[in-house]
Amino acid sequence: MLSKSQAKWFFLAATCGFSAVFLVLTVDTLRQLPDRTHQDQISETVRHGREIWDDNNCMGCHTILGEGAYYAPELTQVIERRGKPWLRVFLKDPQAMYPGRRKMVQYDFTDEEIEAVLDFLDWIGHIDTNGFPAKPRLQGLAGSSTASASTGAPKIYGELCVACHSQGGSGGNVGPALDGVGNRMTGPELSAWLEDPQAVKPNTAMPNLNLAEADRKELVGWLSKLK
Repeated sequence: MLSKSQAKWFFLAATCGFSAVFLVLTVDTLRQLPDRTHQDQISETVRHGREIWDDNNCMGCHTILGEGAYYAPELTQVIERRGKPWLRVFLKDPQAMYPGRRKMVQYDFTDEEIEAVLDFLDWIGHIDTNGFPAKPRLQGLAGSSTASASTGAPKIYGELCVACHSQGGSGGNVGPALDGVGNRMTGPELSAWLEDPQAVKPNTAMPNLNLAEADRKELVGWLSKLK
């Protein structure tokens, strides 16, 4: 048993010792922050994206770096999971990508605001967090490097289409599977469909992806071979 005097000095020594350790660790953390956060890459666009994030209370539903709500998906590494092309289309019209399912608010962001948000999330995704959060399973997700590896599909398929469509048993199930689509539609029909789905079939759930002409031609060429 310690005497009162010994207990007092033990308490003081332990408090001072742990306080010193805490201060050393704090200083070390602050010293590492610029490199771990890639502080030199915080551009005006990234700052603007953060302002949009805060002004629209995105953390009321989403989580980044362990902070926020858990109603909607965690977004620390969303650029890695989905890729910017898919996210651009999604932020333009969240409901279009998952008709009847998504609850995300339609914010009517401008193209400039969308790019700012994406740059902010891209910066967040490159922060060194010692492996937090755990790496997601990316097989079959739009934007992932494995999304189209087994099909030989063009890059745009892995960035956008695979979120809703499947081919060879891999991909989403929002839209119809693309196996054999080359037997069901001709090249010109596929091109017209990808250029403006609503013009071909009014009220279709397929969103207008606003594909670049080169991407559309490449995708049509590949889809035409799926027989």
